[in-house]
Amino acid sequence: MRILSWAYLVLLFLFILLPVGALVVFSFQDGRLPVPPFKGFTLEWYAKVIADRDLMAALWNSFLVAFGSSALALVLGFLAASGLARVALPGSVLLRGLLIAPMTVSYLIIALGLLQVFNAVGVRPSLLSTGIGHVVINLPLCFSIIYAAMGEHQRNALRAARDLGAREWQVLALISAPMLAPALAAAFFLSVTFSWDEFIIAFLLTRFDVTLPVEIWSMLRSGLSPATNAIGSLVFLVSVAVVVTLEFTLFRKSRS
Repeated sequence: MRILSWAYLVLLFLFILLPVGALVVFSFQDGRLPVPPFKGFTLEWYAKVIADRDLMAALWNSFLVAFGSSALALVLGFLAASGLARVALPGSVLLRGLLIAPMTVSYLIIALGLLQVFNAVGVRPSLLSTGIGHVVINLPLCFSIIYAAMGEHQRNALRAARDLGAREWQVLALISAPMLAPALAAAFFLSVTFSWDEFIIAFLLTRFDVTLPVEIWSMLRSGLSPATNAIGSLVFLVSVAVVVTLEFTLFRKSRS
């Protein structure tokens, strides 16, 4: 039985990691196409990616949109969760439902709705429009994670701080935020991940200054290339580095 369990676990990880492994391996392909057989090792495609100004500009745009929209979504989600956890309003259940409703809506519907609204008010497609769209999809995620992490012990600590004369901003910044640090970090970096990989909203709400997924899509229109594998490998490496850093710093400290 134990052998079957280990075999199932190995097969599961192979199923999950095999596409990523193939992506990384064929990013070093010494040839024009990232397909078997593997013809040899080369760093040529990584050099071309780093030297490509359009790709580097798209990479920087993705950083701006991902971190900017995630930070704003985190602040708004934190304030909304703190308010709804503190006061039991008559319509609090409805408010929570409205806040998490965008999680059930297709990104295409959200993007089309935002595009029509922006056209009506005269806002042109840009990185700012894309950032607003990513706040819309990331705010429900941040709110859900933070609200779920607010236990009764934290509510008691916040009440005690208010009874001792702390102002509301002091309660939120000095007591609530430190107690929720793991949840805040998880919400922020999950939002960064979703924003980093998001394509539909970025495609419809940008024009000239595009994000990395839109730039990769433009490259794929001309056919497969190991350069696209190299970009994907670099993005995967950054994601893994962030997760490993969090695991060995913030999350480990919170468990201890």
